[in-house]
Amino acid sequence: MPDIPSLAVIGAGVMGRRHVDAIVATGGAARLHAVVDPADAAKGYAAELGVAWYPDPAAMIAGGRPDGAIIASPNHLHVEHGMDCTKAGIPVLVEKPISSSVRSARHLVEEAERTGVPLLVGHHRRHNPLIAAAKRALESGRIGAVVAVHAMFWLYKPDDYFAVEWRHLPGAGPVFVNLIHDIDLLRHLCGEIASVQALQSNRTRMSQNEDTMVILLRFAGGALGTVNMSDTVVAPWSWELTAKENPVYPPTDQSCYLIGGTDGSLELPGLRIWSGRGGGKSWTDELACDVLDVPGEDPLVRQIRQFLAAIRGEEPPLVPGREGLRTLEAIEAIKRSAEAGAPIDLAEA
Repeated sequence: MPDIPSLAVIGAGVMGRRHVDAIVATGGAARLHAVVDPADAAKGYAAELGVAWYPDPAAMIAGGRPDGAIIASPNHLHVEHGMDCTKAGIPVLVEKPISSSVRSARHLVEEAERTGVPLLVGHHRRHNPLIAAAKRALESGRIGAVVAVHAMFWLYKPDDYFAVEWRHLPGAGPVFVNLIHDIDLLRHLCGEIASVQALQSNRTRMSQNEDTMVILLRFAGGALGTVNMSDTVVAPWSWELTAKENPVYPPTDQSCYLIGGTDGSLELPGLRIWSGRGGGKSWTDELACDVLDVPGEDPLVRQIRQFLAAIRGEEPPLVPGREGLRTLEAIEAIKRSAEAGAPIDLAEA
């Protein structure tokens, strides 16, 4: 591999361009190889950047292999584009969801495992330093045994968000596009999800995709969880509006995840740990709040650096293909539960 690895970005939409910005922000640790997207706007974008443009991965591979590829094309194309790269021996970072279905995602994961080509999934929130701090706190027993979890995703998407055609396709609703990040973090922090039960509605937007959903979770370790999601509510309680990861969202000082344990509770993303002052635990004891101080860093840039380390074989992927598949299995179970009106056991599924 050259001293400065080259990365192609497949898909020049919002996320693709954020990945381009993240590559630039690595300060020369990587360089942009090409933009791959059939749209005329993408061709013009590549020209502005001074890099090669290709309409599809096959043309890119024929024109010269990059050291790695970031797939940020529409969800239903992830597996096709991932297979093109994996079969050519090109390491892949594929945006979440890894696919629009578990069955097709499994093909990509198994192909990557068979060939030994690194396959990473873009659950970039795991790369956020505050999530690493939260995981350390939970694993060290700061709040005792986790008993209950609550996550919120409430915000309002404007009408122009839906001007993009693929956002009307099945699987392009907020569960697959947004909530999958939250479910992935809950798995990462609290362990595997054993069963789910969900209710959904599309009453507000009258779209074929859901706009509101409530979910009950049972974790394999015994904890119970609730998740409340809507992209039709004007509110400050979502990761997007609280974590300060993306400057396009005006930040609030609110929390969107609450994790409760036998010795204390944790708020995220504020990293506030609540416990009884002096070791007391009764509801009549005074509570103390300890705020973990963690320096901020763009998780997308950290994800690029970790991708480079995985390409070089220096460390395993933080979110390998198999992890992305397990999160997608949980999301698919949630959708099936909402459609069937019944709980779904993930082990049986």
